[in-house]
Amino acid sequence: MENEKDTNNIGNDTQYAKICEQKTCFNTDKKLSELHPNLSKHQLKKVKKREKWLTRKVERRLREREKTRQKRAFARANNIDLGPSRKALKKSTMADSSCKIGITVDLSFDDLMIDKDIAKLTKQILRCYTLNRRAIAPMQFSLTSFNGKSKADMQKHNGYEHWDVKFHAEPYLDVYPKEKIIYLTSESENIITQLECDYVYVIGGLVDHNSHKGLCHKLAIQAGITHGRLPLDKFLSMKARKVLTVDHESVKEKHGRKHFYKFCQKEKMHN
Repeated sequence: MENEKDTNNIGNDTQYAKICEQKTCFNTDKKLSELHPNLSKHQLKKVKKREKWLTRKVERRLREREKTRQKRAFARANNIDLGPSRKALKKSTMADSSCKIGITVDLSFDDLMIDKDIAKLTKQILRCYTLNRRAIAPMQFSLTSFNGKSKADMQKHNGYEHWDVKFHAEPYLDVYPKEKIIYLTSESENIITQLECDYVYVIGGLVDHNSHKGLCHKLAIQAGITHGRLPLDKFLSMKARKVLTVDHESVKEKHGRKHFYKFCQKEKMHN
């Protein structure tokens, strides 16, 4: 008898919870309808979904922070290198860096990409910034033609304007001396064996899945600027076109810096 009562209670509790949830949803829908009387049911549903996503976003961040805290505690307990401290990173800026090699991402291709690919491009830039920020001697990293859809997508990341990155709304030709620019393009016959200080290497910010093959090379020739390609096949096992993603890694060596560019077959970036 007691088991039957418990079962009934559980069933009643579940039913009660469902009713409460329905009432909450009803009240939320009612409030949304009052706040947005001109919206259709479909639009209200989208607004509600967005609000729910924002609430869960906060919860996800809290979980991620706790996970990071536990990871650090585990690393300390097991003498695992945690990388540079925040204090050290604050001192490691582009202005104080011994590396004067410039890298800029040319963001003048917004009209050739769908929103999904622009989001992928932003993700690659974030990765690039993170790697450069954690380097002992960061390169001089910048974004040019930073306007339009690329900028709008970047604005989704709060605080980006405080990054140690140079943002330029103007195209790279208006920012840097023409004779100091080298456009990286896989179609170039010029192989770059050494990176020069005080030069700016341009990476085309175009995620297009090869639908605009050779575009950056063509534009570099039209602009009359130097172009070149990195000997990627010496460092990477290439099974497809030698196309770079924006994100890169750099390792300090005895004679300057050697750059290894991470390259993704699914999300290719023209260079």
